Amino acid sequence: MKKELIGAALSAIMLCVTPALAQQSKPAAKSAPAKQEQPNVAEFDKQAAQIQENMRKMQEQVDKIRQTQDPQERQKLLQEHWAAMQSTMGMMHGMWGPGMMGGPMMGGHMRGGPMMGWGQMGGYYSKLTPEQMKQRQYMTDQYMGMQQMMMNHMMMHQNWMQPRQP
Repeated sequence: MKKELIGAALSAIMLCVTPALAQQSKPAAKSAPAKQEQPNVAEFDKQAAQIQENMRKMQEQVDKIRQTQDPQERQKLLQEHWAAMQSTMGMMHGMWGPGMMGGPMMGGHMRGGPMMGWGQMGGYYSKLTPEQMKQRQYMTDQYMGMQQMMMNHMMMHQNWMQPRQP
């Protein structure tokens, strides 16, 4: 009992300390100016076109799922739809790489970590040129639409996976 209590206490302490340690960073060298990565809109558009093509195929799968009455065929189509969703989500995740939409949170090192407020992000965005801001806004707008379509597909898929009420 005592060992379990000590283990739980140590775990709680580690959970409290870990985010604080993760946020500590060494100050940047004053002589080297921070390099602002230019968003790569052409590469973004290329990947977005591939994702849109996948979304079109997923919509065709949805139409087939709605039309089929055969339970085995429906199950096969649902599995294909799931695989297409997984593939498309992987492609969307790849859009957040360096030079694409990656900022301090999206470029990798902060993703999945503690939430950042405007205090941490404000410095990053204030250093963008007006053209970079327009490019990032364009890419974000496009990405949000793709995210919404993906959420719609996920909701439809979840609905179809639930057993039907007689």
